[in-house]
Amino acid sequence: MPLPPSSRRAHAQASQFLAHRRIGSSTARSPREPLLERPASRPAGIRALLRDLGGAYASNGVICLVFSASGPIAVTLAVGAAGGLSQAEMASWGCGIFHSAGLATIVMSLLYRQPLGFAWSMPGTVLLGPSLQHLSFAEVVGAFFVSGVLALALGATGAVRRIMAAIPMPIVMAMVAAVFLRFGTDIVSSTQANPVVAAPVVLVFVLLSAVPALGRKLPPVLGTLIAGVIAVAAGGQFALDAAGGPVLATPVFTAPEFTWAAQLELVVPLAITVLIVQNGQGVAVLRAAGHQPPVNAFALASGGFSILNACFGAVSACVTGPTNALLTSSGEKHRHYTAAVVYGFLSLVFALLAPTLTRFMLATPEAFVLALGGIAMLKALPQSFVTAFATKFSLGALVTFVVTISGLDLFNIHAAFWGIFFGYAASRLIERGDHASAAGQ
Repeated sequence: MPLPPSSRRAHAQASQFLAHRRIGSSTARSPREPLLERPASRPAGIRALLRDLGGAYASNGVICLVFSASGPIAVTLAVGAAGGLSQAEMASWGCGIFHSAGLATIVMSLLYRQPLGFAWSMPGTVLLGPSLQHLSFAEVVGAFFVSGVLALALGATGAVRRIMAAIPMPIVMAMVAAVFLRFGTDIVSSTQANPVVAAPVVLVFVLLSAVPALGRKLPPVLGTLIAGVIAVAAGGQFALDAAGGPVLATPVFTAPEFTWAAQLELVVPLAITVLIVQNGQGVAVLRAAGHQPPVNAFALASGGFSILNACFGAVSACVTGPTNALLTSSGEKHRHYTAAVVYGFLSLVFALLAPTLTRFMLATPEAFVLALGGIAMLKALPQSFVTAFATKFSLGALVTFVVTISGLDLFNIHAAFWGIFFGYAASRLIERGDHASAAGQ
């Protein structure tokens, strides 16, 4: 039976009202973000990897491994030796950090087709120095396990992604600029301290960069690596320890001890260093290079591989700024992931031969590593300054830069974290207009 006109109008109005309510409620409830960011393209296979791989990308991967296996390893060995670790425990530590770095880098880079380079927490390693003076190694290992679980749990909640999204990029990049500045000054100091080794590296880089025809035939970073090796050999500055030692790494499991003293002293600083400082650097560097790194996947992988590292008696795994700056230092963006795969594969080899290769890397002069690493970082350094100070949030970026470069150390937490903390606080207090305009975009 047909409805009268008045009833039809009332029915239509009610239908429009209900439809409007449904539309309003659907727009008000945004769909829940997935825990893991989905890759933008299909994972890279062997055929794609071989097609995209080239000399420039292979050299970037090699230099990344040389950088990781020299200065950072020297710091790690110094901390372990000062803390009374045995030779077997330090070899197991080296095996663990390179094993997780290689495995995580290869899996993540092929999955996302981006140069997602993992390493280990250098600030975390440094803060272990004082702790090993009054804590047993088993207590420190217990803190490694708990900090890995904490990082994994925070990644599972999605909190890390929300925190990283809330911090303006100029503030993060100001922290990166402060950390990377040392690599630029290392070029000058190493050339002054050891011109026989460092000067040829710098001259070859300038020549290959200034003459594009030569640079196309021999990538500048690869040319500097070759020049450095020749200079070290010709100068007779390769000082290999004649005492020798084991060839292959033998993992050593240290049974953890969970004490309140170690947990309160180390767990929170280690987790903050990994998730905010180290991963924050890596994310900022990759974004500056044009990539879209998976922030939450980084957090979950860092937590999982930190637990794996703890089984070797090794410090937490993370994504680092210098590693990814080296991997993206040259070449086409869509082929950068191949440099990461090369670095990851070499890291796995290094994990197996950690005692032998560590002795070889430490036999090279310090100037070789400093000059090579500084030149490879040159592209990332100006990018970080431009992103930090070219647009909005300049005051917050300046506070971040100054605090970070000051080396402020509170509660065993690295200065880079305090740089972001105080820089963001100052920006929220003073640069309200910048935050309002960013929120309205």
